[in-house]
Amino acid sequence: MHHHGYLWTGPKQRFDDEALRRPPHPDPPPADKPELVARYKEVKAEFPIVDLPPLETAYWLSKPEKLIRGTWEEPKEAAEWLGERLAEYAPQFASESDRDSTRLVLLVHCAAERLGLRGDVSHGFYLERPSYLSLALVCCSPNHAKPELACPARTRPKAGGGAGT
Repeated sequence: MHHHGYLWTGPKQRFDDEALRRPPHPDPPPADKPELVARYKEVKAEFPIVDLPPLETAYWLSKPEKLIRGTWEEPKEAAEWLGERLAEYAPQFASESDRDSTRLVLLVHCAAERLGLRGDVSHGFYLERPSYLSLALVCCSPNHAKPELACPARTRPKAGGGAGT
């Protein structure tokens, strides 16, 4: 088991395009609804490759390997990456309470615990308007929530490798 880290920042309006943040339904819409068919085709083609954070954290594993920001064997190391990203972006958080250092330390501690239990971690923050930050740590090989999703790296990760942003 290992953990992958993901980071996305961008316009809040783009983040709000929920159709591209969820996998397409297995059954296409009826052919007599051309506008729905067109949107379904778009989502089916775009969901696997779009860099937007999926609504369900585990679906990061269905995204391209190039979106992985780091891979770690140990939960503590993955949580440290989260802490580094929180410290990096905290000055830009729109909410003063989100910048509270005690709260951020608690988020990192809780992330390490959750990852140790094979759970995923996902946090989102409004940045200076109108931007949004999404951070995720996803348990891989297998993922508890979606064990059918294969590791996007498809190779055994290097210990502590790729911890950059």
